[in-house]
Amino acid sequence: MPRLPRNDDRTVLVGRTGTGKTVAGLWHLSNYSYEKPKGMPWVIIDFKRDKNINSIDNLQEIDFDYVPTDKDDGIFIIHALPADVKGSTKEASPVESYLTKLWEREHIGIFIDETYVIGDNTGLELCLTQGRSKLIPMILCTQRPVWVSRFAFSEASFIQCFALNDDRDLQTVEAFMPIDFGDEEKLGKHQSFYYDIAEDEIFRAAPVPAMPAIREIFAGKLHRKRVRI
Repeated sequence: MPRLPRNDDRTVLVGRTGTGKTVAGLWHLSNYSYEKPKGMPWVIIDFKRDKNINSIDNLQEIDFDYVPTDKDDGIFIIHALPADVKGSTKEASPVESYLTKLWEREHIGIFIDETYVIGDNTGLELCLTQGRSKLIPMILCTQRPVWVSRFAFSEASFIQCFALNDDRDLQTVEAFMPIDFGDEEKLGKHQSFYYDIAEDEIFRAAPVPAMPAIREIFAGKLHRKRVRI
């Protein structure tokens, strides 16, 4: 039976568009607790206004000026723009600065959809390399692993790989996952290879539950309707 990620784990999900990686990432997120005393708040950074992410009720919309405090619980969402990853020669980008603030805050979860948009980012790498000690669980989704910081894979606790087309993307994943995709039977729709790094075990994973079921899980945990901060 595969293990699920915990509050000190980093999970990377890769796959081409339409393979189900974002839905799988949301399923992982739905299994966490977001309320005190055992849970922690999470922040979603959504670059593409994903319909599945935004179909979840009671997400709290914020911007880069707000970092959830120790009194907050639940799931917060930032609808980022590609321009938010561009800084200047003297200043970090809004995304980099915000991820650094989350690293300083500690004890907070981070979910990023289309992580490749961020590219090389000091704030992201701080969270990845020190996330275990600072209790910063992460769920990172991307369709182009070749464009993502290698720390996303080298510091991952779990890698979940859906179907990929580009040879460079396949080679990137194979460098961190003991698998030869050329020797494996083709994945079915929304299936994936799920790699537990600590146990050094790979599972051929069936599709996660569909979004209506996942929304029901969130609904049981995100009880209170909140306004935009």
